[in-house]
Amino acid sequence: MSEQPTVYVTRQIPDAGLELLEESCELHVWDGKLPPSKDHIIERLAELEADGLLCLLSDDIDGEVMDASPNLDVVSTFSVGYDHVNIDDAEERGIAVGHTPGVLSETTADFAWALLMTTARRTVEGQEYVLDGEWETWGPKLLTGPDVHGATLGVIGLGNIGAAVARRAGGFGMEVLYADVGPNEEAEAELAAAGVDVTYVDQNELLDHSDFVTLHVPLFESTHHLISEAELRRMKEGAILINTSRGPIVDTDALDTALSEGWIERAGLDVTDPEPLPADHEITRHVPERLVVTPHIASASIGTRNKMATMAAENLLAGVAGEDLPNSALDDRS
Repeated sequence: MSEQPTVYVTRQIPDAGLELLEESCELHVWDGKLPPSKDHIIERLAELEADGLLCLLSDDIDGEVMDASPNLDVVSTFSVGYDHVNIDDAEERGIAVGHTPGVLSETTADFAWALLMTTARRTVEGQEYVLDGEWETWGPKLLTGPDVHGATLGVIGLGNIGAAVARRAGGFGMEVLYADVGPNEEAEAELAAAGVDVTYVDQNELLDHSDFVTLHVPLFESTHHLISEAELRRMKEGAILINTSRGPIVDTDALDTALSEGWIERAGLDVTDPEPLPADHEITRHVPERLVVTPHIASASIGTRNKMATMAAENLLAGVAGEDLPNSALDDRS
């Protein structure tokens, strides 16, 4: 029997994290391209009698999984969000849960802006236009889109990512509105110090006035389908919706209808419901003219993913050593 703690990792994460674990753990890593099934995770935890589990957003981690190994002390997720881990089940069993908060705020904000600019200025359409051999001359009305500078940006959720997105709007001279569960005076002050004034309004007012609406809220029961038919109908006819938070925040069927009926102009999605989005899903008929979809890559910069791997490994190592986790989801929730 190994004197080192045994840990199971459900995907190949960046070497920065795996190398940390290899130094002091008996390490076992799923090597498949697709995620392991829940049954497989249960089977491996039981076989290994694992002390720690490092998982991803694609893994469903509940009490059944946690009970597979009598030695399991910690679940560490390679993500900021942890809605895929049953926190109540973990608390009942005295199992620590770690996550990677704060690390990806700036990188995700960069990507939200990439989607916003892409959907506004129709760059994906432009590339396809060229590759399809349609570019024969310069055209005064060719692939025109709305201006970003001077427009009104509506940020739903002024947490770390939402505030980072709002800060970038200052460079475009945009009016920035935000909606949240209440005013975030600390974020307002920090943004004002950076030269960006933001105004707190209720969500309906934000939808009424925003040219661009960008979503930055966690997935809870209260935020499931936060943007559905009523909200999409309320948005300005030429508005653009951006989602880099969680897929189920947006009602996919309602968005499909909104794009078909012209309730809004376009949408840019890095997260979808379902996820992954099948290539033949009904909503993909709007690509690329009305819709841009990317495969949940908002945090996919090299530096950020390395940092996430390190943080996830450090949480796991602390848990198997019986120490407080550097970033505990249980503390974050309390």
